[in-house]
Amino acid sequence: MHLGLSSYSLDREIETGKMTLAQAIDWAAAQGAECMELVPFAFRFDDPVTGKIDDGAIAAVRRQARDAGVRLCNYSVLADFCKEGEALEQEIARVCHEVDIAAALGMPRMRHDVCGFRRPQNSNTPADFDRWLPVMAEAANRVSEHGRKQGLMTLIENHGFFANGCDRVDRIMRLVNNDNYGLLLDTGNIVCVDEQAEVAAQALAPITKMVHLKDFYIRTRDPGDSTQFDCAGSWFRSRGGKYLRGAILAQGDLDMYAILSALKHSGYDGDIAIEFEGLEDAKYASSVGLKNARRIWDAV
Repeated sequence: MHLGLSSYSLDREIETGKMTLAQAIDWAAAQGAECMELVPFAFRFDDPVTGKIDDGAIAAVRRQARDAGVRLCNYSVLADFCKEGEALEQEIARVCHEVDIAAALGMPRMRHDVCGFRRPQNSNTPADFDRWLPVMAEAANRVSEHGRKQGLMTLIENHGFFANGCDRVDRIMRLVNNDNYGLLLDTGNIVCVDEQAEVAAQALAPITKMVHLKDFYIRTRDPGDSTQFDCAGSWFRSRGGKYLRGAILAQGDLDMYAILSALKHSGYDGDIAIEFEGLEDAKYASSVGLKNARRIWDAV
């Protein structure tokens, strides 16, 4: 197992200018991270208007990671293939452009969504899923084939409320049916659809190519200041109506011992990236999360 950090965990530090991406990589290495996922929210590697890829910025990040001894393991972007006609073609082209960036970064894999993770609940029914399933799968397959040409694997993540849950993820994977397409299992996101993380870890381990290790506080009564979709540290609602908020790993309500035991004893031995999105200080939370993950993995 190779333990690392998602840059998303440090987004607040990067967005406010407290850290550069280069400093975030060095900091992660100093905390014991062996690998790092890059999520281009607080930074990007292309011009937002022209789309021209910034080769200099990419070369600098690759050099920074190499010098720090941190392997760049994954690149994660948003995507929404629940579209038709030209809008769908444009979205596929945009995601293929992100594949090109990931390949230039030397990434072995790239995660992209297949739908908007904030789809309204009234458009999240089984009938809606059946309607969009073949569209999402065909688009994902096209992106994956582009990834194959670029030398990287593409991944789906159980993310949001629509393309989430063991059954729905399995159906998407089976319909795509591509050996260059795998799963990024997010242990926190699975509770967004009210499933048990340790059960999902055991069930989905055979198709899992990477893991986001994430913890949540879970409440059944309104803790106040909650929204439906704002997951950036605030309380939000699961599909079944529970209240969730990001937590420091092993300090929330998910059973990290059971989750990591399920992964380890199912034979998973790949990359695990800590993903923190709580209210606590991001550097403190990420550092504690890395230490807890290593300690618990070794214990189970």
